[in-house]
Amino acid sequence: MIREMSLANPLWGAPRIHGELKMLGIGVAQSTIAKYMIKHRGPPSQGWKTFLRNHTDGIASCDFFIVPTIGFKLLYTFVVLGHGRRKLLHIGVTAHPTAEWAARQITEAFPWDTTPKTLIRDNDAIYGAVFKSKLKSMGIRDGPTALRSPWQNGHVERLIGSIRCECLDHMIIRDEDHLRKVLKAYVKYYNEVRTHLGLEKDAPHQRPVRRTGMIKSAPHLGGLHHEYVRI
Repeated sequence: MIREMSLANPLWGAPRIHGELKMLGIGVAQSTIAKYMIKHRGPPSQGWKTFLRNHTDGIASCDFFIVPTIGFKLLYTFVVLGHGRRKLLHIGVTAHPTAEWAARQITEAFPWDTTPKTLIRDNDAIYGAVFKSKLKSMGIRDGPTALRSPWQNGHVERLIGSIRCECLDHMIIRDEDHLRKVLKAYVKYYNEVRTHLGLEKDAPHQRPVRRTGMIKSAPHLGGLHHEYVRI
């Protein structure tokens, strides 16, 4: 019993196990428990990945990426990702990004009481005083990454890569309105259909498992991707 408890609860010491056994009516000395506990070779506390996993529901991240149109006009796209369920919370498009515009996107991404505890971002100059003031007024902790460390914002970097690889690399964007329409369709596909390894191959909006019925396919993004369902 002592070894089983020690193995199942690596953060527990002899006093904690002694207390649990006491509640079970098992009388044994704490020194005896310490003698038979399994020695863990890992770190004395949870690892960094475990720490982040335990706090993902309160973390979101944001970033910009550029999309050229058929006329070589550059459009700036702002994305916001919730880490808990990998949900794509918001996408904004503009040809002339400003600090005020970026701050307004945060308001649109987190209406009412849906604000995260922390927002991770890079050190782009657009995240200036106006943007920081908006975060503070909404009760969001500002989480800038270290300089030249894009890996610290890896979730949203991966999202941007998916948007390009699975959508924009296969389309010619005409103008700002066309890009918004395409990205709106991708958001629906990403949140409701696309499976994620980090979610045990489920979608951000959980998809129920259906085991009966005829299998049909539904096209998304003009047939670029398909959803398979049972009818």
